[in-house]
Parts: sequence; structure tokens; C-alpha cells
Amino acid sequence: MKNINWKEEIIDFLKTLLVSFLVIFLFTKFIAKPVRVNQNSMYPTVLDQSVGITNIFSVEVLHDINRFDIVVVQTDDGKNLIKRVVGLPNDTISFKNDVLYVNGLPMEQPFLDEAYVNEEKAKYGLFTNDIEEITLGPDEIYCLGDNRPYSKDSREYGPFRESQVIGKGIFLLYPFNRFGGVE
Repeated sequence: MKNINWKEEIIDFLKTLLVSFLVIFLFTKFIAKPVRVNQNSMYPTVLDQSVGITNIFSVEVLHDINRFDIVVVQTDDGKNLIKRVVGLPNDTISFKNDVLYVNGLPMEQPFLDEAYVNEEKAKYGLFTNDIEEITLGPDEIYCLGDNRPYSKDSREYGPFRESQVIGKGIFLLYPFNRFGGVE
């Protein structure tokens, strides 16, 4: 029977633990952050209580935010919200009769679930209430939830600063039947 050197075993375990913590720290600081959805504002795209990771590398290093990207934004009071970018810096945004206008031009929103939109329109008349024209500043974006009748987003918080975006996109880990990237 081999004699166990407990001192070496403990040191080896501590090294493994330290390396693991370092890898996790670097991953969550520079590549991706875990996110948990505690809202229905992106339904049916992302379900309440979903768990996933968001890409922080694209935001922090590449500054790569495009129209209709899903982003995680942090409000001034520290809440993390998952929303969709509809307005980019210097855009003029408005909604009229469920049509999104960007710089005066109507925009299609192919990411919205048409059956769900029609179901909600039947209840409320409009899926997205009219939004008066707003011109964004050079570092502002306008974000809305895909579940417009129930979403707290730029209509309530105002435009978000690009510096408030902490992640782009979501890769869902749970629920398992929705495992994968969300667009």
C-alpha cells in the first residue's frame, strides 16, 4: 500500500483550486458573464428564470453593438436587464401604430413572434404603444423588450448609455430545451 503524503496532497489541491478560481475570474471578467432572467420582458424569445451567459468581450474590447442585438444593460440603480437594441447613437426613434421608425424610415422587426404579437394586439389593440420621436445622443442606445406590453425598458428608463451595456447576446444553458444562442 502506498503511503500518502498529506502535505503534498493539500498543496496540490490548493494549487488546483487557485488555478480554477483564476480561470473563472478571468473568464467572467473578460469573456462572458453568467445571467439569470427574472422577468418576462423578452418573452417568448427568452423565458423567465432562464439561465445563460452573455458575451462581454464583444462589448468591452470590440465595442460591437448593432441594431436588434440582444444586450444586457445595467440600470443606474444596479439592475441588469436583457433587452433588444432598436436605436443606435444619433438615431431618431419613434413608434406609430406598431411600426418602428428609425431616422424617419419604417423598420421590419423579424425577431418578434408574429403569433404572439397578434394575440397581444387582440387584447390591447397595439403591441407597442406609440413613442414620440426621440433623438439619441452620441453615446446612447434605445432598448426595448420583445414582450412590449409588459417590458420595462428605454420607455421607462430612458435611453441607455453605451457604457451601461455589460454584455451582448445570450447563450442559454437552462431550460435545457432552449439550450443554445438566442438572437
